[in-house]
Amino acid sequence: MFSTGQIIFAALFFITFVVIISLSYKKDKKLHKKNYKGVIWILVSFITFIIILFLIKYFLKN
Repeated sequence: MFSTGQIIFAALFFITFVVIISLSYKKDKKLHKKNYKGVIWILVSFITFIIILFLIKYFLKN
């Protein structure tokens, strides 16, 4: 399905991509802590909302 060259390219691309993203995140970590202080509560609220929707769907189906 894929040639050896394509598999090697994909592997190298993935490894390089992960390394660059990790370094970028590490560099901006202090700035993110400052600017996105309360974002965890938005995530918790969103997940809770999705769970409530699934529960309503489950209970109304039965």
